Amino acid sequence: MLLSEKIAQYIEDIKTRKIPPEVVRLVKERLVDSIAVALGAYDAPPVKISRAVVERLGGKGAVAIGVGEASPDHAAFLNGVMVRYIDFNDTYLGKEALHPSDNIPAIQAAGELMGIDGDLFIRGIVASYEVACRLADASCIRDRGWDHVTYIAISSAVGAAVALDLGFEEAVQAINLAATPNIALRQTRVGELSMWKGCAAANAARNGLFAALLAKEGMTGPSPVFEGERGFFKQVSGELDLDFPKNEYMISKTSIKRHPVEYHSMSAVDSVLILRDRLGEVDISKIEKIDVETFTVSYQIIVKDPEKWRPKTKETADHSLPYIVATTLYDGYIWIDSYDEDKISRKPVLDLIDKMEIKVGDGFDKYYPEGIPNRIKIYMTDGSVAEELVIYPKGHFKNPMTVDELYDKYSRLTKEVITNYKDVWDLVWRLDTIDNIREINETINAGLKK
Repeated sequence: MLLSEKIAQYIEDIKTRKIPPEVVRLVKERLVDSIAVALGAYDAPPVKISRAVVERLGGKGAVAIGVGEASPDHAAFLNGVMVRYIDFNDTYLGKEALHPSDNIPAIQAAGELMGIDGDLFIRGIVASYEVACRLADASCIRDRGWDHVTYIAISSAVGAAVALDLGFEEAVQAINLAATPNIALRQTRVGELSMWKGCAAANAARNGLFAALLAKEGMTGPSPVFEGERGFFKQVSGELDLDFPKNEYMISKTSIKRHPVEYHSMSAVDSVLILRDRLGEVDISKIEKIDVETFTVSYQIIVKDPEKWRPKTKETADHSLPYIVATTLYDGYIWIDSYDEDKISRKPVLDLIDKMEIKVGDGFDKYYPEGIPNRIKIYMTDGSVAEELVIYPKGHFKNPMTVDELYDKYSRLTKEVITNYKDVWDLVWRLDTIDNIREINETINAGLKK
């Protein structure tokens, strides 16, 4: 059986199987988290750019946040940029690292077009997470020069196929059409990072949705897209296979972010905050040296490039372990405003970076990808040394946030943007009883303060 057929068979199964209540709860947590980070990005420059384009183009069928009615693909892109841009949405770490909730806006737009209920929306989200995470486990494509959002194009087509209720053959074609033209360059995440870093996944998800829409109308795509002479295996990923056990759900191995940083640095932030609590008020002038031990994947992505040691953009700063450690140590927190232009260039923070040495710790790689070890050692001028190692930061699937902690994140990000943030929170928590998921984004738009 071709891999595209195997995935299509899984799509058929997920539409009717009984989803465990615990998995439904995990979907609701990730949906409300994606709404939170989307609204937290409402005024970000790339969001404003995307909103202006969607408003100019017009269209109907789905709900774009801050715009209203828009074509499904345009709504998926704008809402997807909002979910991803501040780098605060959920994460999965396998051979490849990615953000599974990048799929949600595309599935939501497909569902709004079809007027689906919350139950089918849940199934589409579960399916997209399953395929995205299993692809991430199967092959690391960044080492081959491709960006992880290549997988998001495929997984969003899968989620959209559920929402659009595609038949088996239509689903096969959706996968063929999503995989063939949407191979993204890893240059997106190398060196000084541009706005596109936070938009690439939205583009991939938009394209996955469009592939599913084409397939629904009868369009066919290149086959076999994975196994072919010039197919995905030979050109992109190498040989891989996917299995979909009925008693396993990959969403249970995804992690929610407590801090707005690239996920490999999350435990470094927790380590710094623990040290600050232990040391009390830190006199920055009396810090002589800072040693950071991390793991190889972290070093390659958020340390090795010279731009990571002197970030000039928000996109580079939130992917810079030196900056993240230094600014958390200096301010005692890291939040959206930590990446304001004037803060990135602060001399005390840059001085802390200059006192920093980062290397791969002995034995640290054995924890990854399940754990993300970061050890911080602070050497003071009086000869004292304080150190802390964190492997499973708060929000990690092995150290999950409580509902109260998730609400704190949600309310902090949304209450300045929408008046009815509590209503939206309650609405998501009864997602499985909603008759038409258009109610979610329409409720958000009705409460916008801007």
